[in-house]
Amino acid sequence: MEKPVVWIGTSKKDLTSFPDDVKREMGYAIHLAQFGDKHINAKPLKGYAGAKTLEVVENHDSDTYRAVYTVKFEDALYVLHCFQKKSKSGIATPKPDIKIINERLKYVEGLIRQTKRKIR
Repeated sequence: MEKPVVWIGTSKKDLTSFPDDVKREMGYAIHLAQFGDKHINAKPLKGYAGAKTLEVVENHDSDTYRAVYTVKFEDALYVLHCFQKKSKSGIATPKPDIKIINERLKYVEGLIRQTKRKIR
């Protein structure tokens, strides 16, 4: 069953600014996730419990691009953040990007809680 994609914040706008090859691969990864499958370059985001929040990493012309999404919720796949990794030291996700991911994940969790309250 296909989950709809919900783009949070500027994630869709940010993804559209990536090079075409990167957009294609990340779009394909998101498409696979909609059907419960996982792209070869998708892996659980470190620091998040379980394998429900994932990141896709693509390299292009010595730059690194990432898309972070969650399949944690039954109603949809939520794309939380798409960004070009600027830091050249280490592979860890930069703290400002982690902050954005956390804020957007909390926002989605709030939306889900509100929706559940309205249904009752």
